[in-house]
Amino acid sequence: MDPFSTLGIARSYDVDLAALEKTHRELSRALHPDRYVGASASERRSALAKAVDVNEAWRIVRDPIRRAEVLLALSGVLVAEDRDPKADPDFLLEMMEQREALSSARQARDLAAVHRLAQAIRARSDETERELSLEFARGSSESLLPRLGELRFYRRFLDEVSTIEDELAA
Repeated sequence: MDPFSTLGIARSYDVDLAALEKTHRELSRALHPDRYVGASASERRSALAKAVDVNEAWRIVRDPIRRAEVLLALSGVLVAEDRDPKADPDFLLEMMEQREALSSARQARDLAAVHRLAQAIRARSDETERELSLEFARGSSESLLPRLGELRFYRRFLDEVSTIEDELAA
């Protein structure tokens, strides 16, 4: 499935999420089952299938990692987390140090330290997304996969932060 064509937008890493959300709502409304109550069974099934496709396309395109993966796949580059090139050892060492600091903050129940670590990683994640955007715009594919790998590391880190925040708030 090409989520970009499903949503009627150009294939691009840069998307206007606010405009896209509006498009998603309009498509969802047009395909809502209530609009097809009097339609034939095949028309109802077709509308439901399209609604499912629209929702899945929205989930893909609004997620920067999945959006990049689909763009790469649509251009013929096989993408999977287990197929990414090996991460830079310095990057891995730094991420390991960040995870250790996060673990220490968790053990100390230091929510302020958890927030500081999260803020730093969010900034790096945002910068990596900007770099991905530039590289997609240039058509430069050699550095896309390592950047995508970094973005995955940041996502896992921030997911762990959310778990810790929930744990410490309880």
